[in-house]
Amino acid sequence: MTTMDGCERWAYVALGCLAEPGGKDLHDLVRTLGPPAAALRLAAGNPRLGGDADSVWALARDRLAEADRLGARIVVPGDAEWPAYRLDDLARISRPPKKHAAGTVDRDVYPPMCIWVRGALPLDEAVAKSVAVVGARASTPYGEHVASELGYGLAGNGYTVVSGGAFGIDAAAHRGALAAGGPTIAVLACGVDRAYPLSHATLLERVAETGLVMSEWPPGSNPLRFRFLVRNRVIAALTRGTVMVEAAARSGSRQTLHRAMQLGRAAMAVPGPVTSALSVGCHEELRKIMVRPVASVAHVLEEVGRIGDDLAPPAVGPARPHDDLDDIELRVMDAIPVRTAAPIAQIVRESGVAVRDAMAKLSGLVTRGLLVEEAGRYRLP
Repeated sequence: MTTMDGCERWAYVALGCLAEPGGKDLHDLVRTLGPPAAALRLAAGNPRLGGDADSVWALARDRLAEADRLGARIVVPGDAEWPAYRLDDLARISRPPKKHAAGTVDRDVYPPMCIWVRGALPLDEAVAKSVAVVGARASTPYGEHVASELGYGLAGNGYTVVSGGAFGIDAAAHRGALAAGGPTIAVLACGVDRAYPLSHATLLERVAETGLVMSEWPPGSNPLRFRFLVRNRVIAALTRGTVMVEAAARSGSRQTLHRAMQLGRAAMAVPGPVTSALSVGCHEELRKIMVRPVASVAHVLEEVGRIGDDLAPPAVGPARPHDDLDDIELRVMDAIPVRTAAPIAQIVRESGVAVRDAMAKLSGLVTRGLLVEEAGRYRLP
């Protein structure tokens, strides 16, 4: 369902095929000329196209037909399911170029022109209550266990789990959500017709059955290295917060966490062993005041949930028989020898408690089974 005219919608589809997403030049061109004129301008400089309106509309028509063949759909700005309330925030965190900057990936983070989607869930509904779980591809059993527990717990609490469909932490988070019967979203850095990595073909099919598989790049696009970094801004923008489970010092998942911080989303990291190279990135991020340490689903829910309603319960140890004793009772108990029985005089001397108080407390401790009385002497059971 769309609220715009067909010409503008087709123009967005063409723009998504003619240029890499996220760039400032593309954003400025669309803002200045409008989608149809911007598509024509880009087509004029593309040697594979005729540069006229017919060639642009033919490109868009072919892509829409291709999406139908794949069982996918194309969502563009203005569509009813376009999550403008999330993706539009990307425009405000794009920064002007720095002198001697090495590239534009960290600078140009504008919203997508269109998104290819596989799966029946409306995109805006799927991300309305969502959390990103990201981390290392070469993860450890510890990291995979934590990621799967987070995915399972978040899905069980009604949250959509968003990740990148990669090896390691991404896959564990997706599988955890699927095990809980909840929706999960895989945001790819290649076309939705490609399973990358190839061994995740079955996993991505399962994700599409109950959740969504999506990409900014048209079918047939290859998973180029820089596209993973471009993709990360969408993962951060679509969700209420990002949890980084494991990350090496130069992990790309740290960039996703930075995007979440820039967007004002909750930024969280899971502590790990200080001896693990795959926890260095998490520990470095946790040194920042904006990043919260999380160790459980309850901690994550406190960060992304309703203020005052989703507070994580404090961690408590197992209950002990002495927990309910008052100060005098504790002093009396401390005065009881470990291996022998003691008379009242010894207990009074050792505890520093008055004789009357000691006698009153001793009878109560015997009644509760914490002490045993034998011929006026008291011992531990």
